[in-house]
Amino acid sequence: MRMCVVTKEKFPKGELIRIVRTDNGVIVDQTGKVNGHGAYLKKDLEVFKKAKQSKILDKILETEVKDEVFDELNKIL
Repeated sequence: MRMCVVTKEKFPKGELIRIVRTDNGVIVDQTGKVNGHGAYLKKDLEVFKKAKQSKILDKILETEVKDEVFDELNKIL
């Protein structure tokens, strides 16, 4: 079980999307196996919007999360 950083709900790993800070920046990790500091989001457009507005990923990953990452999240759904 993993926790969504926005809703604070726990879900099985398959119901969440992992966002990872790597040496090359922030990426969406669809495999769940990329090395780096990660955070999980529930697969829901509203959750993605709240994460972008609140900048929660910036705080957790300790770096700026660019709009391209959120664009990629929206494409996944």
